[in-house]
Amino acid sequence: MSDTHTTEPVLKIEGLSIAYEPGRYAVKDVSATVRRNSITAIMGPSGCGKSTLLRAMNRMHELYPNIETKGDILLDGQSIFSMSVIELRRKVGMVFQRPNPFPNMTIYENVVAGYSLNDIRLKKNQRDEIVENALRNVTLWDEVKEFLFRKGTFLSGGQQQRLCVARAIAFNPEVLLLDEPTSALDPIATSKIEDLLGELKQKYTLVLVTHNMSQAARISDDSMFMYLGELVESGRTETLFTTPKDPRTEAYLTGKFG
Repeated sequence: MSDTHTTEPVLKIEGLSIAYEPGRYAVKDVSATVRRNSITAIMGPSGCGKSTLLRAMNRMHELYPNIETKGDILLDGQSIFSMSVIELRRKVGMVFQRPNPFPNMTIYENVVAGYSLNDIRLKKNQRDEIVENALRNVTLWDEVKEFLFRKGTFLSGGQQQRLCVARAIAFNPEVLLLDEPTSALDPIATSKIEDLLGELKQKYTLVLVTHNMSQAARISDDSMFMYLGELVESGRTETLFTTPKDPRTEAYLTGKFG
């Protein structure tokens, strides 16, 4: 049983189409799978639908009014549209482009925010353990353990982004979605986040939107290339970068457009 569970894709996208207004599809008939304990990069030029596809994986796209969704996304074989949103977002966490720790909360409160916002009561020793584990997992514990009860606003951008990753993994999700998580960071902070993602895939499955192709090449196991709402090509990153099947993929990777 455990073997099939590990080889089965954690996410399966089946014929997914998403329109923000009738007839205008941001994502068109996308089918793909996401392997467990891997990093999958979604690439493509601006406006190609990559963030919409990412947000659909935990139904964040439903925050827009009048959104129309066709097709399905399965998480461990179950349709995410049949789950409660709260249950789904516990299993599929999200980290955004700009570091966004809750400014009126301390570092400690930020890490356990998911529990308090969902009214999940924990004993103090449970909270302490979750905070320490999450901060250790993002290599932030030693830097902030003296300041847990200060607001996180004094942290650098890279530290704030690691705090946001800690907040997402504190819930122990299966999947972590990251929407261009390093685009607001300097190269040193970016490199630390990339190292961190490489470590986190031992425990989680990561799906990352990036317009930085060298980042996708460096850290992802699998890649999806999107163009004008369509999934042009997907597969192992190495194959996609060295022998792309579609001329549009090759044009994008060689900088002909994008």
